Amino acid sequence: MLTFTEAQVLAWVSPILWPFLRVLALFGAMPVLGQRSVPMRLRVALAFLIALCAQASLPAMPVVALDSALALLLLIQQLLIGLTLAFAARIVFAAIEFAGEVIGLQMGMNFAGFFDPLTGGQSTSVSKFFGVSISWMFIVMNGHLLLISAVVQSFHAFPVGPEPFAFLRAVQPQVWGAEVFRLGLWIALPLMAMLLFVNLVLGIIARVAQQMNIFAIGFPITLSVGLVGMLITLPMMQVPFTMALERLLSNFQ
Repeated sequence: MLTFTEAQVLAWVSPILWPFLRVLALFGAMPVLGQRSVPMRLRVALAFLIALCAQASLPAMPVVALDSALALLLLIQQLLIGLTLAFAARIVFAAIEFAGEVIGLQMGMNFAGFFDPLTGGQSTSVSKFFGVSISWMFIVMNGHLLLISAVVQSFHAFPVGPEPFAFLRAVQPQVWGAEVFRLGLWIALPLMAMLLFVNLVLGIIARVAQQMNIFAIGFPITLSVGLVGMLITLPMMQVPFTMALERLLSNFQ
């Protein structure tokens, strides 16, 4: 009869358990794959597949009894690293959507707000358009593969250990919020300058030709210039998006 001990079972389970938990935490919160429309069973299956395929490149995992306090600390560490990695990607997405908010405010399009079922809050048309566009770009430029590569390499930078909060002290994700405003204003600045120039011209026209109803013609002109500017600058969004994503992911490599 085939028999095995508890130590043997732990030695078989430990090499795949901790990578599986870290990758599953990433898939549960990352952009695109972390949406509610993606079934949970698919995320679990993908996390297990990646953890299994990455065994050859991973360092040795500690063998810990699953009913011990150390196992709880290791579980917290894997969840923190996976969620922080997903948070880094979501910071970049939030910056792009913030740029859409600013551009929509300058265009006068922020009145077209609607309920976003994915976030549970209000979203404007320009911000939603930027969010959908960057989601497609994220898949086309293999952003999901960059995240998977980062989570695999994170086992070398932050190996499985009994100190779950040492990772947070090293990475300091609380300072990443400034990236939202830095990247968002960087993307929105060309359109903001263009629309500011249009508003200055409209102000001069209103001052010179006072009989002209500037409120009747101002909104169509501002909207048209904003849409043309979005059409011109949208292909250039890949450069700041890629730079910001790689800069944040470099903390895990």
